Amino acid sequence: MTTTQTQNGDMVEVFDTTLRDGMQVEGVSATVEDKLRIAEQLDFLGVHYIEGGWPGANPKDEEFFTRAATELDLSTSTLVAFGSTRRPRGKVDDDATLRNLLAANTSAVCIVAKSWDYHVTSALQTTLDEGIAMVGDSVRFLHENGRRVLVDLEHFFDGYKRNAEFALLVAEAAVMNIVAAVRAHVGVDAILGIHCHDDTGCAVANSMAAVRAGVRHVQGTLNGLGERTGNTNLTTVIPNLELKMGHACLPAGHLSRLTSVSNHVAEVLNRPLNPQAPYVGSSAFAHKAGLHVSAIARAKDAYEHVDPEVVGNGTRFVVSEMAGRATIQMKAEELGLPMDGPAVNQVIDDLKRLEHEGYHFEAADASLELLMRRAAGWTQDLFRVESMRVITDETMSGAFTTEATVKVWVGDRRYVHTSEGNGPVNAIDTALRAALLERFPRLARVHLTDYKVRILDGATATGAVTRVLIDATNGDRTWTTIGVSPNIIEASWRALEESLVYGLLHDTEL
Repeated sequence: MTTTQTQNGDMVEVFDTTLRDGMQVEGVSATVEDKLRIAEQLDFLGVHYIEGGWPGANPKDEEFFTRAATELDLSTSTLVAFGSTRRPRGKVDDDATLRNLLAANTSAVCIVAKSWDYHVTSALQTTLDEGIAMVGDSVRFLHENGRRVLVDLEHFFDGYKRNAEFALLVAEAAVMNIVAAVRAHVGVDAILGIHCHDDTGCAVANSMAAVRAGVRHVQGTLNGLGERTGNTNLTTVIPNLELKMGHACLPAGHLSRLTSVSNHVAEVLNRPLNPQAPYVGSSAFAHKAGLHVSAIARAKDAYEHVDPEVVGNGTRFVVSEMAGRATIQMKAEELGLPMDGPAVNQVIDDLKRLEHEGYHFEAADASLELLMRRAAGWTQDLFRVESMRVITDETMSGAFTTEATVKVWVGDRRYVHTSEGNGPVNAIDTALRAALLERFPRLARVHLTDYKVRILDGATATGAVTRVLIDATNGDRTWTTIGVSPNIIEASWRALEESLVYGLLHDTEL
């Protein structure tokens, strides 16, 4: 739980700790440059506080606060340095942690304090009276040095329950009862805050329950980053508080920036956003079942709990073998493809047949578009592949080399190219690009970003049907294509060829 000093009506302060607590998630590491860019995005979003790190804890955080002073021009957010109370039986004026907090030169600081008696007596090995003094002395010292002080009362709820006559309560009831009691005790002169971790999957729910009970300061991280299972996900709790509970969390008009900021942070940290993430995920407003799509065609809010554009997202219609005519027609309209009844029927028939063979068009947006274009009468006349061959040799030294030869026609001209590569797929990609590059020089902008292989029927061992997904980008848009075959080279070739066709098809300068 967090406390600050003034009450602010129905406004709920948003305290982002992505740059401190969020960096403790396994597998994530950010450079100082990354942290500065993320801070800019958080300010763009409009959070009240950005917790930048623990000055003095490591060179990276020290450099961050040094550079932030001159390189960050925050317009809506306040940068916060994080630390702890003075050490047991120590003095505030010579405490290294408190000195580092002042040296960070932020207008606000946040200190963590032990509020569970078990932590005080066992972890700090001091008395409860000294534990209280550590908090009071530290807050007073920082405040006297011109800092706004936020105090994180670590494991507050565990400590409260240990010292209060509480039995087993459901998580939400426990949170609300405790917060309400503290609110009654401290009155209206302090802002109470909540800082939850998601070990039981209840961080967002507990944070919302705390706000219902009087809290007006919520801490969390973008995309739920954080140690163990993460922190309260701000991309979920902010729109819940604003759209469901009527609390203002961000400056007016900033909520529509939520999805773009969420994706930006995910890209900087190279940690893909969960497509099922509420509000900001790519599937948050995606519709697959024919019943849903038909209803949305008549009343858009029938299966969308909010307007996707409010949070910067959008409606998507996912097409699979389950799709009905309405789904296909709406997807065609989304793509700008004129499709009559026979064309729609052709798409449905193709989807059922191909997905039975192992295709998965939900995951391959570009291949789906090409399938729909072919059903509508489009023919691929950019290039025509005459043949493709791959040879893999083992040299005398035991090394493997791979060579691919591609024969392709562009108009009435035939191109033949042979290339070596790091494996067959890379060799094929290199040879095909070389064959096409003279006629389509902007193909150099297209590059593969991911290559995924899945075995569909492992029981047949090395003869199994293979599904290949290829992600590509031209710097402006990204897309995914798919290939399926018992031959992994053929499956890869199909996905690769469609990827280049799609990239050329959407190159406006061809």
